[in-house]
Amino acid sequence: MMDFDDFSGALAEKPLSQTEKAAAVLLAMGKQVAGRLLKYFTQNELQLIIASAQSLRLIPPDELALLVAEFEDLFTEGAGLMDNAKAIESILEEGLTPDEVDSLLGRRTAFQAYETSIWDRLGEADPVFVAKFLLREHPQTVAYVLSMMPSAFGAKVLLQLPEAQRPDIMNRTVNLKEVSPKAAQIIENRVLGLMAEIDAERNASGSTKVADLMNELDKPVVDTLLNSLESINKESVEKVRPKIFLFDDLIRMPQPSRVLLLNDIAADILTMALRGSNNEIREIVLSSISPRQRRMIESDLQMGNTGINPREIAIARRAIAQEAIRLANSGQIELKSKENTPVEEAA
Repeated sequence: MMDFDDFSGALAEKPLSQTEKAAAVLLAMGKQVAGRLLKYFTQNELQLIIASAQSLRLIPPDELALLVAEFEDLFTEGAGLMDNAKAIESILEEGLTPDEVDSLLGRRTAFQAYETSIWDRLGEADPVFVAKFLLREHPQTVAYVLSMMPSAFGAKVLLQLPEAQRPDIMNRTVNLKEVSPKAAQIIENRVLGLMAEIDAERNASGSTKVADLMNELDKPVVDTLLNSLESINKESVEKVRPKIFLFDDLIRMPQPSRVLLLNDIAADILTMALRGSNNEIREIVLSSISPRQRRMIESDLQMGNTGINPREIAIARRAIAQEAIRLANSGQIELKSKENTPVEEAA
């Protein structure tokens, strides 16, 4: 990334800011060179440079020479600085995609960009999180939001709402009349607030990192760590615990998801993971696989655990848990039954 502070020199007229100096040097360069240079700037830096170029004063040749002294091999003699905004736009088009140029130059108004993307952006969120948000709203508002969502995502959100409320909300959605622009704006502003909450949740990576760490550990160790953390900060435990999934948590997984997961796990891994397990988890696993595979695993387990390294058991269990997390992140399975979700518990 280029450091604006590298530019220096005594200027005869009104001193240029660091971003104005950067804009002047870019304008003096050829488009091809400047286009390649753009990749080293952050988007925020590019926006600052564009704003500076649009109001850049006339720069005398001697002053410009000072600015480009460190870039003599890149300087293109005769480059004009009169149509600054147009020149910057041309440079941007050389090095960036059309969408990136449009975004940086503000060609699309904030409202246009928001109007075309807010519902699609909402469709990328966690249905449980969105449902919790909607429970705070009037049913008519919920109906409008559901009507605007992508259908597949709206169906997922609807199923996360309390069952007793679903018929009323569906009825309101079916009979939804045209919403006034003012009312729509109010609702959509609320959705923008939800998007801000979602973005904040995504950016709060600390709890995810801690959960990822704990997902690599054995259950007794995880329980000890969570208890220790709870004694310090209960709120931190509430953020981390839902993101932890261990082998023993298969008990809470919906049966269809469990079947999908376990039938893709090799028999030797399943056998190793079940060694030393209690009867409940063993039956949960064995009832989710084919009868033939069950007989094979049960036969192996009857041989006992003599000579088995406990570390191999831990590795097998961890492999199954990590595969469950991977499938859940791709939307193929659910880690917990719906009746265990926060929304249903709140109902």
